Amino acid sequence: MNQVADAAAAPHARGKTIFGQPRGLATLFLTEMWERFTYYGMRGVLILFMAAAVSKGGLGLDDRTASAIYGMYIGGTYLFGLLGGWIADRLLGAQRAVVVGGAFIAAGNVMLALGSAEVFFLGLLVITIGVGLLKPNASAMVAGLYPEGGARRDAGFSVFYMGINLGAFIGPLLVGWFADRFGWRWGFGVPALGMALGVAQFVWTRRYLGNAGVAAPGQQRGAWKAVLVMAVAIALVALLAMTGVLELDPVAMAAGASWVMLALGVGYFAYLLFFAGLTAVERKRVLVMVALVAASVTFWAGYEQTGASMNLFADRYTDRHIFGWNMPTAWLQAVNPFFIIAFAPVFAALWIALGKRGRDLNAASKFGAGLILLGLGFIVMYFASQRVLTGALVSPTWLILTYLLHTFGELSLSPVGLSYMSKLAPPRFVGQVMGMWFLSMALGSNLAGQLSGQYDASHLESLPDLYLKIFWYGAISGVVMLALTPFAKRMMAGVR
Repeated sequence: MNQVADAAAAPHARGKTIFGQPRGLATLFLTEMWERFTYYGMRGVLILFMAAAVSKGGLGLDDRTASAIYGMYIGGTYLFGLLGGWIADRLLGAQRAVVVGGAFIAAGNVMLALGSAEVFFLGLLVITIGVGLLKPNASAMVAGLYPEGGARRDAGFSVFYMGINLGAFIGPLLVGWFADRFGWRWGFGVPALGMALGVAQFVWTRRYLGNAGVAAPGQQRGAWKAVLVMAVAIALVALLAMTGVLELDPVAMAAGASWVMLALGVGYFAYLLFFAGLTAVERKRVLVMVALVAASVTFWAGYEQTGASMNLFADRYTDRHIFGWNMPTAWLQAVNPFFIIAFAPVFAALWIALGKRGRDLNAASKFGAGLILLGLGFIVMYFASQRVLTGALVSPTWLILTYLLHTFGELSLSPVGLSYMSKLAPPRFVGQVMGMWFLSMALGSNLAGQLSGQYDASHLESLPDLYLKIFWYGAISGVVMLALTPFAKRMMAGVR
């Protein structure tokens, strides 16, 4: 449908409602559900496939290399989200960005399912670009359905958030079953099919979105040139790597990427503090944001062990035999989204209840609690891995308890961080500051791969050492954030 027709259809489209919500919310709900189905389904088998022996259909990579690739892939999806938002704002519009991104994700998963080792890594890059195009722009269109703002928009985002976690819950279950029953290639083929269904339903029902994300406000030819130059550079590097002309070291690349992202974050906040012409109050709030971003990096570096070292733990050291049936490893990846669905309303009600009583915790307190909960999860894994040293397989309940604690930590930190960063940011820098928040998630995810690489299967004592180290990272960071609470409260200067 062309832009004129979309604009003409907008009033009618916005009139369509389901349970008081715009009909377009269902379109975005299903799009995001299928995207998360694809993302988390593939993520559930990714490191297992890379680390599996060639004789068993895997790539036969050592754990350190597989972990580094995993971390760069997860971090890259957050990093490319910044580029995806920029492309939609200036060039494609959010609707087209979602279609193109979904096509990239489906194509990338097909490459994983059918390609050689070289094509496999190219497929990961294609998926990373696709997620960066689709995910931020689907969320942006949800906001566009509610130009009036208010509680109705909050409710819409709550429904949308459920779509995210529904897909994240179903993906590992279905993809894990196919991979376990029919082989690794099915573990990538099923996500490709899921994303194709998501794109198809989006194109079929996009008329219900009205003008939300229909076109970029003023196309910029210079911006297209920048995108084309970047695309050519990426394609050239990929071609040189696939032909063997350029040898890439994933471990060194991951380390270099971490330093680059750290430099970007430090440089940006230094600019805000010293060169952006902020008021004294705004600079104090920037210092609070620096602390929140540092805490976020620490949290995600531990949290993303879910798909890395803890996924390997589930595969190698967990007794998954239940009444004669062997549970697929990836099924344990569905535990966290299940807990999110179950407990997100509980945490929302808790924050509201505390606020009504005048006892609402500020961001530093919630971040501190989230980091301590993260650490407690890893002390559980420390004791579980100590049992592994005796040669025993451990019950899945160790991982389930860890995921429960990590879910509580996520609910204390992730949505709170998004909210506070938008409130603390100087008005003219809100978009850039939100970019820094996603940069913190990218850096944390990349560091997660580097941490996971410290586990050496030939030296099992490295496993409890790794989990004890992450426990101390989380616990000490959490205590520091709690200690900073009174200072952060004053420096927020009225932001609540």
